[in-house]
Amino acid sequence: MPARVDIEIENRHDRWRYVCPMGHRSWEPTNHHFWCKLCANHEDDDGTFDALLDRKTDELLQREEVRLLTEAGPYDGDFDRRESV
Repeated sequence: MPARVDIEIENRHDRWRYVCPMGHRSWEPTNHHFWCKLCANHEDDDGTFDALLDRKTDELLQREEVRLLTEAGPYDGDFDRRESV
């Protein structure tokens, strides 16, 4: 498995670089996928998605291709361990 991309979810630079597929920075990780507040405001969208857009490379990164980090450590430590087995 290739190395995963580390994304610091509380880092302003990472929030500008990694966005929801619609280009919003208002995403949050949840239940091993992502949710975007601005997307959820649209009547026909629940705001959930499975990949972040890397604005630097225009690449979509699936949840299993990233490791989300907080000041306290990995956001989904259980998910990160399960995916590496």
